[in-house]
Amino acid sequence: MSKIAIIPARGGSKRIKGKNIRDFCGKAIIAYSIESAINSGIFDEVMVSTDNDEIASIAKSYGAEVPFLRSQENASDHATTYAVINEVLNEYIKRGREFKYCCCLYPTAPFVTPDMLMEAWTKLNSSGVEAVFTITPFSYPVQRALHLVDANPKMKHPENVKKRSQDLEAHYHDAGMFYFYKSRIYLEKKSVFEMQSKAIIVPELRAQDIDNETDWKLAELKYRFLNNEIND
Repeated sequence: MSKIAIIPARGGSKRIKGKNIRDFCGKAIIAYSIESAINSGIFDEVMVSTDNDEIASIAKSYGAEVPFLRSQENASDHATTYAVINEVLNEYIKRGREFKYCCCLYPTAPFVTPDMLMEAWTKLNSSGVEAVFTITPFSYPVQRALHLVDANPKMKHPENVKKRSQDLEAHYHDAGMFYFYKSRIYLEKKSVFEMQSKAIIVPELRAQDIDNETDWKLAELKYRFLNNEIND
């Protein structure tokens, strides 16, 4: 039942310089993922896959393992998550360790908690599925989306124009926090979306893509609000 948490954190972030180790509400943002994985108590190994010595040093200071650096091939802008996970798992196999379960936990996911990881493990271990990952609802019904026709906004699905929002089916998108799966099946299928999976639904307040400065500021605002709410 061996389990590994892999935190992929390359050094060449373009949109936000030094994103993976930038200060987020008082500590390097990668620290939140490392600490949640360690504090969940479910992993035999919590490691960071990086090509960068500074990231490696900071990751180790928070308790993660960095037994080897990522290859240059998988440190490029075009490297896929699958390629990174494949490289890590196979390198461990070469070193005599094989993990039945793997959690790809992103380094910019400060809202992930140990309880969320434990919930994902429970679902993965008890339900017979191949993968578990986080999703969050769209803030507005996608059935009432607009598109531009000759520069004019038109209903994409005009049959929904008079329907009440609460009568429309909820839709979700990937929350981009973590993916917990059976290692061999993931390596075979190469995508969680090709696997039998279950979801953990995360409220919008606890989910935030961080791809630019605005995203970063929103994430910090949410994090501070949640902390104040909890402390009250």
